[in-house]
Amino acid sequence: MYARPLARLIEELQRLPGVGPKTAQRLALHLLKRPTSEVQALAQALIDAKAQIGHCSICFNLSAAPVCDICRAPSRDQHTLCVVADARDVIALEKTREYKGKYHVLGGLISPMDGIGPEQLHIGPLVHRVHKEGIKEVIIAISPSIEGDTTTLYIAQLLKSLTRVTRIAFGLPMGGDLEYADEVTLARAIEGRREIS
Repeated sequence: MYARPLARLIEELQRLPGVGPKTAQRLALHLLKRPTSEVQALAQALIDAKAQIGHCSICFNLSAAPVCDICRAPSRDQHTLCVVADARDVIALEKTREYKGKYHVLGGLISPMDGIGPEQLHIGPLVHRVHKEGIKEVIIAISPSIEGDTTTLYIAQLLKSLTRVTRIAFGLPMGGDLEYADEVTLARAIEGRREIS
């Protein structure tokens, strides 16, 4: 149906998350219409990002330097640490402009079914950081799921003797209707309630 180079491009694009066959086809055909210089710039950006982006040696967030901008920033709260599963979570929290502390990226969640135990994650360095840096509060910002809850409980058990451990509240999204929320979401919204000031 397609010339071999186009079929290969579509196959490779389908490997991207959230890209199905139709989207891959649309992207491939779009790229073929663009000037060669634009396609080369895209290809070079992909190669450069893969070659130059690594993990921060302190928090394990994505970084082009050995220590990321957040870890280097003196304006960040040095005594609060937000633990997240993935670098995407750091981006989501930073977009809120509400959190002013530092982060620790676990690199995944405990999942025995997938062969991922605590030793495959950055939990050891987390405990070391909390102990060494005098962290006063660890905020666990991990999505609720079986793996997320397991990871949260495991970390809380390790850290509660060293510092205050909290978890972000879960509940209804802005603009959401109560009648469409599931029971677990409603229960968590009730549990995470706060006094109106």
